[in-house]
Amino acid sequence: MTDKTNSDKENHKHNKVFAQTLLTTISSIIVAAAVIVLICSFILPVFKVTGDSMTPTLSKRDYILCNKNADIKKGDVIAFYHNRKVLIKRVIGTSNDIINLLDDGTVELNGKKLNEPYVSEKAVGETDITYPFTVPESSFFVMGDKRDTSIDSRSTAVGCINEEDIIGKVYMKILPLGSFGKIK
Repeated sequence: MTDKTNSDKENHKHNKVFAQTLLTTISSIIVAAAVIVLICSFILPVFKVTGDSMTPTLSKRDYILCNKNADIKKGDVIAFYHNRKVLIKRVIGTSNDIINLLDDGTVELNGKKLNEPYVSEKAVGETDITYPFTVPESSFFVMGDKRDTSIDSRSTAVGCINEEDIIGKVYMKILPLGSFGKIK
């Protein structure tokens, strides 16, 4: 009987240790998941690209990482809110810059032609604003890299982007794995 009692006590001890280990592991996973969610929500949000207006830089089904704390400069790709949707475009001009769009789709910024290696084909695209156009204070003039189909600041449907609508700078593709890397 003592062997059985000792065996029962050992089993109970092992079960208790197992339960404590399991509880600790589950707690650690929950805490780690909560930290990841907080980071993704407040510092580095992740988005899935759904359109093709940023081709060839970004493609449909790419997953991207944004930095909410980054300084936004000309040439940066940004994510922003527009009509309850998240759009992704490239910053062409900032407050008080003068944008001109030539008939061949060439963009001039403050009288100088932009070097845009990220654009595969120049195009005027959908535009209903008058050029030269001065970017309003605290705003950004944005354009998609696929100029013939992108609806962006060239159209009053989107217009210039206010600072408070910007989610952050898109700085990295994270999926698919073959395209992982920084955004240029």
